[in-house]
Amino acid sequence: MDRLLRSLLSQFVRRGSMTFTTASGAKFTCGDGTGQPVAVRFVTHHAERRILLNPELALGEAYMDGTFVVEQGTIADALAILLDQPQVLPHWARPQWWARYLLLRHVRQFNPRKRAMNNVAHHYDLDGRLYSLFLDADKQYSCAYFDTPDTTLDDAQLAKKRHLAAKLLIRRSDRVLDIGSGWGGLGLYLAEMTGADITGITLSTEQLEVATARAAEKNLTRSVRFLLQDYRDIPGPFDRIVSVGMFEHVGVDFYDTFFERCADLLTDDGVMMLHSIGRSTGPDVTSPWIAKYIFPGGYIPALSEVFPAIERAGLLVCDTEILRLHYAETLKAWRERFMARREEAVQLYDERFARMWEFYLAASEMAFRKQNLMNFQVQLTKRQGVVPMTRDYIVHEEAKLRGVERGNRPRLKIAGE
Repeated sequence: MDRLLRSLLSQFVRRGSMTFTTASGAKFTCGDGTGQPVAVRFVTHHAERRILLNPELALGEAYMDGTFVVEQGTIADALAILLDQPQVLPHWARPQWWARYLLLRHVRQFNPRKRAMNNVAHHYDLDGRLYSLFLDADKQYSCAYFDTPDTTLDDAQLAKKRHLAAKLLIRRSDRVLDIGSGWGGLGLYLAEMTGADITGITLSTEQLEVATARAAEKNLTRSVRFLLQDYRDIPGPFDRIVSVGMFEHVGVDFYDTFFERCADLLTDDGVMMLHSIGRSTGPDVTSPWIAKYIFPGGYIPALSEVFPAIERAGLLVCDTEILRLHYAETLKAWRERFMARREEAVQLYDERFARMWEFYLAASEMAFRKQNLMNFQVQLTKRQGVVPMTRDYIVHEEAKLRGVERGNRPRLKIAGE
């Protein structure tokens, strides 16, 4: 087994410096010796066999179970090397990828209403204190917008909301729909900054409770309401539609349904902003570990899968912006915050759960930092001439919003306070 491990891992790990210790005690180093050295150990022969047979699923499970241990560096350091190799997957794992792509891709993304709600509950209806360990004060659980390298997480999340609001060009009289409203932060921001009427919809009972309480605390219940409702069932019309971090849960077979519904809900002079994780390469499959433990039913789309559905719905793409490393920096901040309060996560759940979230945050960060993931913001309308011809208006709108923020800035609280 030691000889097979050395042979296969040496073929895969060509960059960096990673030393492996087998369950039998043998040691070998792979890579070209560049970068920070990392040392890992297989605790059991069973872990060795499973990781070789099914690396995309078994590596995360072995780390959760404590049978794959990082002895020098962190799991983030190890994943930074493993996800930065010339081959995205080890060659011996390619047949499994093809099987998942050809046989399971559509099945696992099939998200009718009941299954969509169950998938959301799996991740978003966890103990709310968990998210308070690492999110910003506004509990924004999506890619932040780092307009300067030294921007803090809280400021970057505020900049994200401001950036989206600027592109939406919201008027005080507008009815705004927030699809996937989370803990309510974006909807509350839009109401406070623009005075518009906001409807937020979510499938998470935990998020609904928090968002509704926040609206009452801010005395915004007349202008902001949050509903436990599927996007397929909400009545319209709306002058503005925004969706942030929700499209990844739609499923590729429902893209036509999603955009056709948005087109039906949007007024003729309306504007929609879609903010989603995407992949810069072609269609793919969701990591089996992520699908099993983190986001069942989730999928990160390629732009080539999104734009045809937009076209078929009769919507016009007015602006597309690619945010490349912004989510890597967001995830880094979340991971560092989580690790600083890791023992609290253990107390909320257990050690295995804490290792699962440590692996999730680290793997996600490195997928954005080392591989082909990014975020995209797509601005949509139903006809020409609704938004200005040049992008200069975005800067001007952001400047106006900053002015409103300065005059309406509450005391910042620590998340969970």
